[in-house]
Amino acid sequence: MSTQTASENSQLRFDFIPAREVVMRPSAGQLTSDAGLLAIRQFDERTGWTAGFAACLGDQRDAAVHSVCSMIRQRVYGILAGYEDCNDHDALRDDPVFKMVAGRLPEDAPLASQPTLSRLENAVTIAELLKMIDLTVQQGVQQVKRKHGGTLPRRVTIDLDSTDDPTHGQQHLTFFHGFYDQHQYLPMIVSEPTTKHVFIAWLRHGTAGAALGADDDINRVSQAFQRVDPSVRLHVRGDRGIGGPTLYELCEKDGHTYTFGMATNPKLKGWAHALEKRAQKAYAATGQKQRLFAVYTYRACRWNRSRTVVAKAECSREGANLRFIVTNLPVKNAQQAQKTYDDYVQRGESEHRMDELKNGLSAGRLSCHRFRANFLRLLIHTLAFNMLNALRDDGRVPEELRVARPETLRTKLIKVAARVVQTTRRIIIELSECWPFWPLLERVGCRALGAARLRAASP
Repeated sequence: MSTQTASENSQLRFDFIPAREVVMRPSAGQLTSDAGLLAIRQFDERTGWTAGFAACLGDQRDAAVHSVCSMIRQRVYGILAGYEDCNDHDALRDDPVFKMVAGRLPEDAPLASQPTLSRLENAVTIAELLKMIDLTVQQGVQQVKRKHGGTLPRRVTIDLDSTDDPTHGQQHLTFFHGFYDQHQYLPMIVSEPTTKHVFIAWLRHGTAGAALGADDDINRVSQAFQRVDPSVRLHVRGDRGIGGPTLYELCEKDGHTYTFGMATNPKLKGWAHALEKRAQKAYAATGQKQRLFAVYTYRACRWNRSRTVVAKAECSREGANLRFIVTNLPVKNAQQAQKTYDDYVQRGESEHRMDELKNGLSAGRLSCHRFRANFLRLLIHTLAFNMLNALRDDGRVPEELRVARPETLRTKLIKVAARVVQTTRRIIIELSECWPFWPLLERVGCRALGAARLRAASP
């Protein structure tokens, strides 16, 4: 078979069905494999997220053919459909659905090419990146408000975590990290557990300390909430790499609560020795996993005062496991200690969000040479994640979609083969009646369209 682009006269023959000749050939019609993007684009129209994101970017071009908003939508919807690389858009620029989600008609001129999109990425400034981060934080505040029936809770939990982002080649500010044994970036991710919204995705150099910039991130999120409701305070969770006296003091000064992981040391291990022995003895007697908790008042040499430390002694068939966290929550007894620790371990869900962002939506593919261009890519991937997540969390969406991973949503909702017909008055999207997930698309698309019509009809 020729490796050249298929023409109308090209065809392939298959002979594994004896009763009929099987012929495959390209169609002269407008076809797409990603018709489900239209439902997400309708949702985006209602929320205005991509338009707001694009508005953060300046445009100094003269007589530009492709608007910034159109190009941002190309990248966002390409990521949602599994085309994570800029190069993919050379093949997608004639796709009728991609033209529609970018704001054009199916028979209009092609969309922006890879070089044009790359120029957009490389032209971004630090000021524009900061605007996009602030917008993402504001969108998160509104998501939390919507989640709680239009009123912000008095205390909002945020999870801070860093993640490795492997790099290749001579990319700006990529360094070798001994712990991860690779050249990399080390982004900081700040998310909220009830909405799963990523408030901040901050790209950092490859050898950045785990806590670098965490104080600024906390302040940025706190101020955004307090501009809406001055009474709101945060509950901050992070692992032992992020926690430290600087963050403890910041949270205490601003009225935030916190729980951070804490490294063991001989003094704490000595205090918890009896607790660990009790757990081991109980496991030996019952054969059942044991979890015992205790609370201590502790002051490390670098701390400005004493703080509450919760110890967990666990014993199971895997052996003994001793862990500590530090908190400024009121913890008076073992029962409260267990509740505090169990709340802390819920931050493990943030790792699932990072996995969805990095792997489900390919945010780990930061292949530009310039650091700022890669920063923009990370924010574009984050926007795609937050849009998909907001759709999952929307009350109009079927229950089976609300817990689906990005890969599942892509298969069931986005990857829909269709024929696109443009007439004088209408654009018709024809789907196969054999497509098994039509009810899902029907419910998502029709409900989003209904909401948009109501908004358009309102004064």
